[in-house]
Amino acid sequence: MKRVVVTGLGAVTPIGNSVSEYMEGLQKGLSGANPITHFDASQFKTQFACELKNFQPEEKVDRREMRRMDNFTIYAMYSVAEAMENSGIDVEKVNVDRAGVIWGSGIGGLATLEKEIEDHITGSGTPRYNPFMIPKMISDIAAGLISIRYGFRGANFATVSACASSSHAIGTAFDQIRLGRQDIVITGGSEATVTKAGVGGFNAMKALSTRNDDYQTASRPFDADRDGFVLGEGAGAIVLEELEHAKKRGATIYAEIVGAGATADAHHITAPHPEGLGAGNVMRIALADAGLNPEDIDYINVHGTSTPLGDIAEVKAIQQVFGEHAYNLNISSTKSMTGHLLGAAGAVESIAGILAIQHGFIPPTINHFTDDPELDAKLNLTFNEAQEREVRAILSNTFGFGGHNSSVVFKKYED
Repeated sequence: MKRVVVTGLGAVTPIGNSVSEYMEGLQKGLSGANPITHFDASQFKTQFACELKNFQPEEKVDRREMRRMDNFTIYAMYSVAEAMENSGIDVEKVNVDRAGVIWGSGIGGLATLEKEIEDHITGSGTPRYNPFMIPKMISDIAAGLISIRYGFRGANFATVSACASSSHAIGTAFDQIRLGRQDIVITGGSEATVTKAGVGGFNAMKALSTRNDDYQTASRPFDADRDGFVLGEGAGAIVLEELEHAKKRGATIYAEIVGAGATADAHHITAPHPEGLGAGNVMRIALADAGLNPEDIDYINVHGTSTPLGDIAEVKAIQQVFGEHAYNLNISSTKSMTGHLLGAAGAVESIAGILAIQHGFIPPTINHFTDDPELDAKLNLTFNEAQEREVRAILSNTFGFGGHNSSVVFKKYED
């Protein structure tokens, strides 16, 4: 099969509106949490989230076009613009029939749907819906608009698997190229669910932290006092390219993607398998797909949402798969900084892993105060401060409601 490399990166996150800003935030261990500004959250159980800061989308997205887009699509277009600039691809010089877009979003245009329903309910009862309601709302529209923007006529679709959506998008894009079906695929994911319905719905499930008096430290993966995840928003974009195609045009290669896996827990709609069965299986599959042994992995960017059950199940799975090597790994949850970006999490966290490979550092798990007695204290969970380390290969996990599990493996590129 063909080898597949990363030639472009783009990110818009609660701790930075570009890849360089995002990396700086990861290295400093910044918290992206803030009181919610998108709506009046004073009556909600959770009144904070990880929102974007000082975001100026018109820098990369046409202002007139934005009127026809939900925020999740605006975030997608913005991150992809950076990734394409970063890649140096000249769309006039590539075969656009072999260039695709595979994009993930767990929910899509929730704010659009929410507004249109509110407007109808508070109106006269006459169904005056915006003609762009449906194309703004549907989860596949980001992939469609990205392809229109760059004229890419290859494979074009969306992946939807809750919080595993963009990892599944990356794995599927990887397959398309290594099987020889595409030369280039823009992949990643975006999410914009810091809305009344988003916060209210997750509150009703008791999934969100309610630490309103200490919101900046509320995302506490692996801490004994964790009480739920912090909702985030943003996007991550990755340009994947067939190796020889990339070399021929003189592209900068940031990393190589070598493996991907997908499994199901088949256990519960929201809770993980308590022994991490599906999580363990997906990591084994991804490693086997990559042709790597557990000892070849230096860093795992975990799903690590800061939920009581999820963190423990994932660590159990890691110890089952990696055995004694688990103690040699760096493990961290960057959700402690960015919050949980749902369907965009896998892309943003894969970028964190790629940056670790490029720059030799491990992003920390911030906000750790109290050890959890149910977790092995000998594991290096990279608490509170980034650590320097040569990183040869990373594994990134994402798991979604419904029992969806995805893992992707990136390694340092060697010709």
